[in-house]
Amino acid sequence: QVQLVESGGGLVQAGGSLRLSCVASGNMFSISVVGWYRQAPGKQRELVARIPRGSRADYADFAEGRFTISRDDTKNTVYLQMHSLQPEDSAVYFCNAKGWVAGQEYWGQGTQVSVSS
Repeated sequence: QVQLVESGGGLVQAGGSLRLSCVASGNMFSISVVGWYRQAPGKQRELVARIPRGSRADYADFAEGRFTISRDDTKNTVYLQMHSLQPEDSAVYFCNAKGWVAGQEYWGQGTQVSVSS
């Protein structure tokens, strides 16, 4: 079992930056991919970025060039650095972890990001 706790959300003006953190606990050896998703009101949850263990990250088109995902396995933490935020980036951001075994997937409780124009 893996537990994920996000932090770092908040209210920021358009053009601003935020860094989200996700601290994981539990059986971290079971985790292969960590990532961030977001969900805005009335919309489906969508991938923002993900990073497999020992591999390169990949990003949604809207995140490319503005967001950076990173992981520090020594601290069991994954980060999402966001720059040039826009009102359309407002959403609840969720940390996600997937295991090596199909079907193993964990979610954090989410952290709200609000961007004012």
